[in-house]
Amino acid sequence: MNKSLLLVEDAAAIAQALQLHLEEAGFRLHRESDGGLAMAAIDRQRFDLVLLALMLPGADGWEVCRHLRARHADVPVIMLTARSAEAHRILGLELGADDYVAKPFSMLELVARVRALFRRIEQLRAPAAVSHELQFGPFRLDTVRRELLRGDQPVPLTLREFDLLHFLVKHPGRPFSRAELLQRVWGAGFDGYEHTVNSHINRLRSRIEDDPREPRRVVTVWGVGYRFDLEPTP
Repeated sequence: MNKSLLLVEDAAAIAQALQLHLEEAGFRLHRESDGGLAMAAIDRQRFDLVLLALMLPGADGWEVCRHLRARHADVPVIMLTARSAEAHRILGLELGADDYVAKPFSMLELVARVRALFRRIEQLRAPAAVSHELQFGPFRLDTVRRELLRGDQPVPLTLREFDLLHFLVKHPGRPFSRAELLQRVWGAGFDGYEHTVNSHINRLRSRIEDDPREPRRVVTVWGVGYRFDLEPTP
C-alpha cells in the first residue's frame, strides 16, 4: 500500500509485534515510544495514519492527539487503549480519534482494521468527472475533495467528522438514533458505543453552528437522536 504510519507505543513487546505485522503487510512504519518525540515527528512529517497509545512518557496520548489535530485534522487516528479504560476511550474520541482497539488485541485484527480504514478513504476519495458539492448556509461540502468550505476558507474536519456531516446533509430533516448513525457512518463492524456519536456531533457543532450551545443545524431530537436542518428556523 506504500502508506506511512506513525506508531506511538512505549510497551516494547507490543510495538515490536505491531512493527513486524504492519511492515509485513506493506506499510512504512515510523515508531516512537515517547509522546514528546511523537509530536516532533508529526511536525517533521505528514503521516497517512497514526496508531496511538494513551499512557506514554513525555506527553500522553491525548496531548499527542491534540497536537496532531491542530496540524493535520484529516489524518486518521486509531487509539490503543486498555479494555477497562472506558473513560480514556471516551476522551480520546472527543479529541478526534477515528477508532480504538482495546488491549489485548489480535495483531491480525489490527492490521485488518488499518487496511479497511485505508480502503474506505480511497473509495471516498476516488476521482469523479465533476466535483459534487452540497451546500447549506454559507458552507459548501465538496464530496470529491472531502473538504468543507465556508466561503473560500477550508474548515478542518477529521475523517469521521466529514463522513458524519456528509451523511446528515444527504438526509436533511430526518432524525437518526445514535445506534443508526454508528451503523451507517462507522459501519456494522465498529466495536464502539453511542457516546462516540455524541462526541463527534459536539465537534461538528463547534465548526458549523453560530452558537454551538444553541444548535440550529445539527438539532437534538429528544428521545430519538439527531436531525440535520438545511434551513434552520430563526
